Amino acid sequence: MRNEDDEQARPTGPHEARCSRRGCALPARWALRWNNPRLHTPERRKTWLACDEHRAYLTSFLDVRGFLRETVPFEDLED
Repeated sequence: MRNEDDEQARPTGPHEARCSRRGCALPARWALRWNNPRLHTPERRKTWLACDEHRAYLTSFLDVRGFLRETVPFEDLED
C-alpha cells in the first residue's frame, strides 16, 4: 500500500536507479546480489535493486531458489 510520502519519493531523473520489481518506479534502496549456481560461476554476481517496499518480496524470491548471496544498501554498491 502506498501513501503520499511514497508518491513524493518517486525518482525525478531519467537515470536514477529504480526498484527491479515489475511496475515499481520507486528509487532503489537495496542491492540484492545473487547468482544461479547452475548457470554462473561461484564468483559471478548479478544484481537486483529493491525499494524498501519490495525488498522482502524480492529477497524471498531469490532466497527460496538458493540464489541470494548478499543484500547491501544501494549507496554501498560498488561499480
